[in-house]
Amino acid sequence: MASKITQLQSQACQASKFVAKHGTAYYKQLLEQNKQYIVEPPSVEKCNELSKQLLYTRLASIPGRYEAFWKEVDSVKQMWKNRKELKVEDAGIAALFGLECFAWYCAGEIVGRGFTFTGYYP
Repeated sequence: MASKITQLQSQACQASKFVAKHGTAYYKQLLEQNKQYIVEPPSVEKCNELSKQLLYTRLASIPGRYEAFWKEVDSVKQMWKNRKELKVEDAGIAALFGLECFAWYCAGEIVGRGFTFTGYYP
């Protein structure tokens, strides 16, 4: 067990040295590749302005998303009316979508419980 700990410490030390040596180069490369997204001057005020622009842009897009939602609901209603003509492929896709939604729900519950399967921490 002690040998495993020393081995783990050694690997952590090597990783730390690698990050210290190459981290700055990676940071500079990342900024260079994405410089078209950087707003000048990069200041706190500019960040606050951009966050407000994002919020209000999202709020402005709600009516369009609302209409798209009701179009989707109408298409599901139309499918339900013509369910006799429904193909097995369409039913399978709908079943898989429902199963995926349930799986994401279960994953969210597990994460919300602190990654436990049995319950919440006391």
